[in-house]
Formats: sequence, C-alpha cells, structure tokens
Amino acid sequence: MKKVINSIYIGAENKKSLFDISIPDNWNNKLVIFIHGYMGYKDWGCWELVKEYFNNYKFGFLKYNVSHNGGTITNPIDFDDLESFSKNSYTKEIEDFNSIIRLIKDKFKLLPEIYIIGHSRGGGIALLQSSNRFISKIVSWAGISSISDRFPKGEKLKNWKENGVYYQKNSRTLQNMPHKYSLFIDFTNNKDRLNIKKYCKNSKIPTLVIHGENDTSVDISEGEKIAKWLNTKLIKIKDAQHTFGSTQPWKINKLPNHLKEVCEQTKNFLEK
Repeated sequence: MKKVINSIYIGAENKKSLFDISIPDNWNNKLVIFIHGYMGYKDWGCWELVKEYFNNYKFGFLKYNVSHNGGTITNPIDFDDLESFSKNSYTKEIEDFNSIIRLIKDKFKLLPEIYIIGHSRGGGIALLQSSNRFISKIVSWAGISSISDRFPKGEKLKNWKENGVYYQKNSRTLQNMPHKYSLFIDFTNNKDRLNIKKYCKNSKIPTLVIHGENDTSVDISEGEKIAKWLNTKLIKIKDAQHTFGSTQPWKINKLPNHLKEVCEQTKNFLEK
C-alpha cells in the first residue's frame, strides 16, 4: 500500500489545504475522489473506514478538505479558521476540485480512471462535474439537488444582506459558524455553473444516486429529483439517516450497517 496522509495542496485563492491518497499494491487503476459535505472534513466520522473499504477492493482513494472549510493545516479536525469558513463559496469548492484533478495529473504518468463520491453538499459539487472529461463515474450520497434552496429566504435574506453575515450553529462543536453575504453574491453571479438540475439533465457520465429514507438534513425528495433528472433509479437505504449511521467521533473499527450497504452498492456500480 502506498499512502500519503495530510499532504498539502493549493486550493481556491491559493489557500493551502490537506489531502490523503492511498493506492493498494493490487491497484485496479481506478481512483475514487471523495468530497465531504457542509461543515465536514476528510477525517470526519467513518470516512477513513470508507477509504479502507475501497482500498480492500483494489481502488485507489483520495479524500481532501475543501480549502475554506474552516480547518487549518495544523488542526484539520476542528474549525479554528472561522474567517476562512465565512468566505467559502460553491465556486471555491469547484476550484478546489479542479486543483485536485491537476494534482492527480501531476502525480500519475498514466491518468487512472477517476470516479467521484460526494456526500451531501459534496454530492452537489460532484454532480456539477458531469461535463468534466476527466471523470468516468459519479456517485451522490445524500446529495443536494439545489444550491439556491440552501439560502435564507424573504426577511432572513434581507437581514443577511443588511448585516453582511448570518450564523449557523455547529451541533458538534457548538460554534456559531459565520456565512458572509458574499456567498450569496457568488451564487447569483454563477447561477448557470451552479445549476445542479441543468448538469444532471445534460450529463453523459454514469451516475449512481443513493439516499437514506430517514434523512432529515437533505430530504429524500432531493435524491428523487436528482435521479429523475438523470433518468436513473434512486437507491433508497431503508431507515438510514443523513450520514448512514456514521457519527463524529467514530471509535469502532467497523462501518455502520447502513454505510456498509452504501459502500457495497457503490462498489458494485464502480466495478461494472
């Protein structure tokens, strides 16, 4: 096994962030890129066990922190850099992904088959790569179907503009996570590039859509929309919630049953 852990890449606005990559000895020349979700990071919960799962089935695996997720090079787990978090945007996360693709092109003499798995917000970013010629397959785990729906509406949107910032409580760290109004401006300036529905409807890339039936963070109706736009079947995980049984911290060296089922469905799709 060849491993690189907590290595640095240069993301959006030349900001340094971290990635891990592992290539098994019997590698099948297929590389999975994992994109974490909102208030997430590459080492959250069971994501390391997910990496090991795919390594055991001959897949290479790369996971990374988006550059403005609030983590730092020295503390990638918690959110020491709230100023950076406040300036994040969806286009920055697309820039981060492009940086990862450039990194892969630099590291490999022969480019592997590249697959994406995106969770939650990361699923939306993954679906927005449906016209990327370097990507062979995409998998959405509890992915969002709309970016515009993530924003405050009505009076709340007006207050956000007037105040310049709004806060969202992080239930794990209990921090008030700041979001500057520049996030909304960035969206309005890039609506076409951030239109998940359009990218799904025009996609030529085989895509798997998986969603938990009891997801209270991203309703399963969003998975149903994504699958409809892609003209594919939605894989519903019975009784599963948003993270498929995974929590942070995760102290057991074993995948929760729902997440194991998700990994099995994904592996079968990627091996086709």
